[in-house]
Order: sequence, then C-alpha cells, then structure tokens
Amino acid sequence: MTFTSALGGFHKLSHDEKIKKIQELIGLSNDEVSVLTVTDPPVTIENMIGVMTMPIGIATNFKINDVDKLITFAVEEASVVAAASNAAKIARFNGGFTTSNTGPYMIGQIQLLEVPNPKKAAKNILKQKEELIKKANIKDPILVKFGGGAVDLETRVIKTASGKMLIVHLIVNCLDAMGANAVNTMAEAIASDLEKISGGVANLRIISNLADKRLVTAEAIFDKNMLGGEEVVKRIYDAWAFADADPYRAATHNKGIMNAISAITLATANDWRAIEAGAHAFAVRDGKYSSLTTYEINSDGHLVGKIVLPLALGTIGGATKVHPTAQINLKIMMIKNAIDLAEIIACAGLAQNLAALRALSDEGIQKGHMKLHAVNIAKSVGAVGEEIEKVVERIVSENSIRMDRAEQVLNNLRENN
Repeated sequence: MTFTSALGGFHKLSHDEKIKKIQELIGLSNDEVSVLTVTDPPVTIENMIGVMTMPIGIATNFKINDVDKLITFAVEEASVVAAASNAAKIARFNGGFTTSNTGPYMIGQIQLLEVPNPKKAAKNILKQKEELIKKANIKDPILVKFGGGAVDLETRVIKTASGKMLIVHLIVNCLDAMGANAVNTMAEAIASDLEKISGGVANLRIISNLADKRLVTAEAIFDKNMLGGEEVVKRIYDAWAFADADPYRAATHNKGIMNAISAITLATANDWRAIEAGAHAFAVRDGKYSSLTTYEINSDGHLVGKIVLPLALGTIGGATKVHPTAQINLKIMMIKNAIDLAEIIACAGLAQNLAALRALSDEGIQKGHMKLHAVNIAKSVGAVGEEIEKVVERIVSENSIRMDRAEQVLNNLRENN
C-alpha cells in the first residue's frame, strides 16, 4: 500500500474502521492497537485515584518537507483536528509545509546575588568559560558522547526589585531530550565556581522554558482560490493584522495555535505546560504581546503563512519513553528525532491558525465547531443511533444547541415513534 496522509473520507469511518486504516498504513501490531484503549496508566502521580482519558484524533493531508505525515492530536475540543486537516489540504496544493530550526539548545540559568561588581564579574566569568563548560559536561558523559552537552556560556546583568543581579546562561545541546534534568544538573555543577569568580551568592539554578535558542520555523503557501478568493484572502490578512497589533486579540489568536501544538505535545507525553509558557513568553519578545504567526499576500495573490516559536521537546527520556500510547503516536507520525517532532508541531500550529482565521473571516468560527458540539450534546442527553442525527439536525437548524432543548427534541422523537 502506497503511504499517503491524504485520507479522503477518513472522518466518515467508524472508530474501528479508523483504527484498522491506521493499522494498515503504519503497520501497527495487534498488541500496539490494543494499547490505544488501555486504561491502566504506565505513569503515576501522587495521590492517584484514577485516570482521565483524552480522545486521540488523526490530522490528515500534511505534507512536510515533501514527506507525507499523519499527525496525532490528544484534545477534547471538537473541530480542531478537522480544521487542521482542511488547512493542510490547502497548503498541500502548493507543495505543503517547509521547515527549519536553530537546533536543540536549552538555557540553564544561574542566579548570582550580592555580586560586588556585576559587570567586572561577568567579564571574568566569560574569561573562564571553557573551564566552566568542561566542568558542566563532566556531569553528563553520555550526552557528550553522542555529540551533545554544554557548548556556551552567556552573562546578563539585570535590575530587579531587590537590586542588581548577575545571571549566567549555560547553553546546552540536548539532542533528542527535552533536557531539563541534564541542564539543571549542569547548572548546579558550576554554581560554586561562579560564586568564587563573582564574589556573589548562587541562588537559583534552573532551566528556562523560554527556549529561544531552540526555535522552529514553518512556512506554507495557501492558494487564494482554495481559500475562497481574493476577498477572503484580504479578510484573513486583516484578521491576522488585528492580532499582530492588539494583545487582546493576540491572546485568543495564539490560543488557537496552541490548540494544535499542545494537543500533539500531550499526545507524545511531552510537557505541554512548558511549551505553552515558552510560546507565550516568546510572543512578547519585542516588548508587546503579539501574534506567533505572520502572513503576507504574494505577487500571485496567495497567502503566505509563517510561524516561529520555541519548541523544547523530547523523544527520549521522561514519560515519552515509558508511555506506550506516546510511543505509538510517535510511530504513527514517523518521528525520527526531537527536531522532527518540533517541526511537525510547528506546521500543525500554522495550519490550525490559518483554519481559524479563515473560519472567522469567511463563515464564522461557530459553524463547524457548533455542529460537532451539537453531536456531543445529543449523546449527552441519551440519543443513540439515528436519534443522534435527528436531534443534531433539529437543534442546529433552530440555533438552539443546548442540553435542555436537545432533551426536549429527543423526548418528542421517542413519543412519536
């Protein structure tokens, strides 16, 4: 079977049919398929009393750097997967998405207090940079063996409510790990040396989730005709310009981007809180909270979209390594390494954003979202089989997508049958 992510009619298949289709495409074993419905968790937390399941959906149509990809989303919100798939189909018309990255570098911060002369201390620290890097790397010989480890050192003097502080940034190549443990251990290892050099006191030694040395860029061209014509393109551009200029709009704009990014991060058992914190911090890098995406209309009238954001992800270690569902999701997406995962997630974020802007500009965001919401409402009041479709059709046509009205419609159906 020739592999393609353009799965026409996939959304119409039953649950079992979807599973069978993915099993055939990816080559999942029966044991791997059974893991998708396992409720006994491979990871536990304190005071654990149970588990909360999250739907896993497949976003289709993605072509990234000329390679077809299926993308797994773990998300509770209706219409997210469908919207991303639709945007990917539009991008596919012009070759799909292209990506680039700055490498898997993370920042470990060491906070130095009570430094007599911060500027002089900063210069002295940089003079001993090589020795400090060597000492940090002693703490993780395995990471160094495979080509990673501490690679650079930077200093910053900042003014705070409690006075000036000297902040040292240890730059670490984390390879395919998210890197928190390695970075924190290395920062701890050089703290006493930094105290001696600076004459100050080391306080915090901790990784930064503003991973602006681990940036990923994704770009795509969205065909004007597939979007709905020049007028729709202009409205989409105007909608983006609103988010670019206004933080109130940018917050909702970027939340929509994170619908995809957080969903895939969760599906791979990565730290979605760290990803969201880094993304939103990066969105204010120029002094004002703004859009994570940019758009322009090219000479042919097509919409060119781009997203740049920090994505600190791992494909080894942590929950990702021990969680069987995360491992299967990585397999479905055919992930080779952490950079590959980050680039796929960035593409999904851009697709999600384009889909939201198009819906808002052209038909209103509620149309597709509320249809799926109506299905959930119908099921929640007890509708089964053909009843679901009839209840949905009625409450959508009335624009009364509420549980009380759905219950009334269902009762009327049953009384008349």
